[in-house]
Amino acid sequence: MTLVPRLTTLPNGLRVVSAHMPHLESASIGVWVNSGARHEAPQMHGISHLLEHMAFKGTRRRSALQIAEEIEAVGGHVNAYTSRENTAYYIRVLKNDVPLAVDILADILQESVFDPAELEREQDVIVQEIGQALDTPDDLVFDRLQETTYPGQAIGRTILGTPDSVGAITPEILRGHMGRNYRAQDMVLSAAGNVDHEHLVQLAGEKFASLAQSVPGEQWQAHFKSGDTRENKKLEQAHLVLALEGITYDDPDYFTSQMFTAILGGGMSSRLFQEVREKRGLCYSIYAFSSSCVDTGMVGVYAGTGADRLAELTPVIIGELQGLAGSVKSDEVARARAQFKAGLLMGLESSSARCEQMARHLLMRGRLLSNEELIDKIDSVDVSAVERFTERVLNRPKLAISALGPITHLESQSKIAARFGAQ
Repeated sequence: MTLVPRLTTLPNGLRVVSAHMPHLESASIGVWVNSGARHEAPQMHGISHLLEHMAFKGTRRRSALQIAEEIEAVGGHVNAYTSRENTAYYIRVLKNDVPLAVDILADILQESVFDPAELEREQDVIVQEIGQALDTPDDLVFDRLQETTYPGQAIGRTILGTPDSVGAITPEILRGHMGRNYRAQDMVLSAAGNVDHEHLVQLAGEKFASLAQSVPGEQWQAHFKSGDTRENKKLEQAHLVLALEGITYDDPDYFTSQMFTAILGGGMSSRLFQEVREKRGLCYSIYAFSSSCVDTGMVGVYAGTGADRLAELTPVIIGELQGLAGSVKSDEVARARAQFKAGLLMGLESSSARCEQMARHLLMRGRLLSNEELIDKIDSVDVSAVERFTERVLNRPKLAISALGPITHLESQSKIAARFGAQ
């Protein structure tokens, strides 16, 4: 069954979107905010993530315990996350409890009190989270990559912040940040499942009426830079990421970039997996990635391997990437299409995934993309498109390297760049 979402914009600019899935007994409801780590001034590093935590720590009507008890009393589940571009708050409940979910979301996003004692406790929690991230090398190597490719830029800083920056944030600073960034036109209330759109719009109009309209916030343009960051550290494995400048999510080649990633290193049948792991046994974990933002993007490869394999591994990775420029096979494209479409269509069976997809479309693209349009875009990618995109990426001579662990055998930046023909 094709799901046709409905979209209504309230007078204050808040967009309300829903997809009716009548065969479900539950619904997923969330608010996505066009504000994330890249919207932070240097002295507020980590405030978006801290605000996400503090939203559940008490409002004028509910204590932190009452928020948890009310959701769990109806068997619901609540969660949130912060990315570099967005922050999301979402709840899953049974269909009859949708009004409660909307009320709680409206409450935490408009009436949070930011109690100083709760703030101090949550700052301590986040400091522990920062420590945990530093102990997770396959995540840390990507944080270092982000800092390398976007030095001195908000988008290059970590989402969590630092112990000092998080510790310096006060309740007044939190209220000011929320007031500037949580504005009606920069927010989407999205729901999927057994939910009635008209009722949802009515609830949103009642509960989110006090949200102010947006004023243009401060935006820092992102600029991809070449760079090299390495830390020789005593670990069991060496972690390596090679990245080239990519594309924005509104680029005409966006879907081609996803197919490129799948063919290069998106699964067990991909070129990297077959050549690097299956044929040569050079590593346990390897994959390609493509990430896009409103004004920048990157494509690259991650590998985790033994210290003595690095010297052989790097040229093989580069060779496989360069080989896509003129040797893509039709069956590879067919498999990539099938993977992409299966992921899309299987996701529609989940109310949570459907809820998020609609919100992200509205925030990133300003409109909803139908399933038919998405599938048409996937089907339009052919062999020549993937080869052309590969050449486009390779012709952007900016290379970023991030390496962590026993990396003494890793080639120099200049040698790796020379293999790419990069700067």
